[in-house]
Amino acid sequence: MLEMTRDDGVAIVRMNDPEGRNAFSIPMRLALLQAFRELEADTAVRAIVFGGGEKYFSVGGDIKDQGARPMQEALNRMRVLHDLVRLMAQSSKPRVCAVEGWAVGGGLALALLCDTIVAGDSARFKAGFGEIGLAPDTGILHTLPERVGRARARQILLYNETVAAAQALHWGLIDHVVPSGCAEAEARRLAHDLAKKPPLPIALTRSVFASGLDDVLLREREIQVMLWNSADHAEGRVAFLEKRAGVFRGE
Repeated sequence: MLEMTRDDGVAIVRMNDPEGRNAFSIPMRLALLQAFRELEADTAVRAIVFGGGEKYFSVGGDIKDQGARPMQEALNRMRVLHDLVRLMAQSSKPRVCAVEGWAVGGGLALALLCDTIVAGDSARFKAGFGEIGLAPDTGILHTLPERVGRARARQILLYNETVAAAQALHWGLIDHVVPSGCAEAEARRLAHDLAKKPPLPIALTRSVFASGLDDVLLREREIQVMLWNSADHAEGRVAFLEKRAGVFRGE
């Protein structure tokens, strides 16, 4: 599910579930949480490269595993998710994300938890949450406005339109565009540069940028737990699996 290697102070973490298109499933979340906890404790690691597959960075949440569930189970799912979000956002280790192919929903949100995003020129980005009757999560209501501003973030999240790499660069959604297949190499170059810099200023800078995240996650938990048990989310899941447009009634 994950591949992890080390290269002279830089750890490279790749999501590796090609059959699931690197869906941000519970097993994937737990694997990422364990890996990033280990790296945070490893003093030899000074920077992290985070990537996915050639065609799919990550398509976001596992649709088949979503839907109505008991309150305690729903809250536990959000706890695991938010443990990972906080670790990625508040960790002392800088992160450079390498995106090839699609980054959708929770996949896009994962990329936005990194300090620098490098994308291949054929990469595509999409919010996607509303299409299945859910609100944005994984901290994206904090990270996306921080990158593109509240007005642009509102349009990206409400309209769910696909954003090509060149447009994403223009908006500030990502930081670098390189030829397809070269994102990880450039991410490694940048991570090695970060690994040579003084670590304490980087850690403290990251902590300041994470200010306000906890408030967003609190609202996110309340809203998403409610929506998981909504009729519109049930319709959104079925419509997605049947490859048709959903019919939503606000229920």
